[in-house]
Amino acid sequence: MNPKELQRTAQFLFEVGTLRKLNRSHRQLLLTDDMSDNIAAHSFRAIVIGYFLARMEGVNAEKVMMMLFTHDIGEARTNDHNWLHKRYVAEAEDEILNEQLGTLPSLELFNVATEYSERRTPEAIVAKDADLLDQILLLREYAHQGNLEAKKWLEGKTVKRPYSYVERLKTESAKALGRAIYDEEPSSWWNNLFTSERRQL
Repeated sequence: MNPKELQRTAQFLFEVGTLRKLNRSHRQLLLTDDMSDNIAAHSFRAIVIGYFLARMEGVNAEKVMMMLFTHDIGEARTNDHNWLHKRYVAEAEDEILNEQLGTLPSLELFNVATEYSERRTPEAIVAKDADLLDQILLLREYAHQGNLEAKKWLEGKTVKRPYSYVERLKTESAKALGRAIYDEEPSSWWNNLFTSERRQL
């Protein structure tokens, strides 16, 4: 990279770091004060979900993970908007994509982000499913803690039905994983690790 490309890369890395400081806006509608749920944390778990989902669906896992790395990166410039905000706020998504990722030394991230936004390829569909699965995980965690609003979202806001949020998913693998998330307790991951006895060295 030449000095100008190195400078632009450094600027981008600083910008990506600001995603840790941007809380996700569904906190307003879910009536929660969870300050740990920021855009960077969401993107991280979505990337991990994307890896497993891509393997289950037999698509390019690296591309899915790159899509999920970029899928909310524009929110460093727009902030996050929940479904209420979207009714009133327009975002210059193409302009942000061009100015943010289109000015990097390589256009690889720009191309991957564009492919994701078009939702035509199997990888883009899997990536969107991974994004939604992170929301199901979050809602299960909140409902487990007693958040009644999260419970309503999981059960269906207007008509109660089992696995209602799973209906938003496109791939069979995501639907199966979504149902498993519904059925699993959020704290079950450490059940077999718990011990009352301190380890001796």
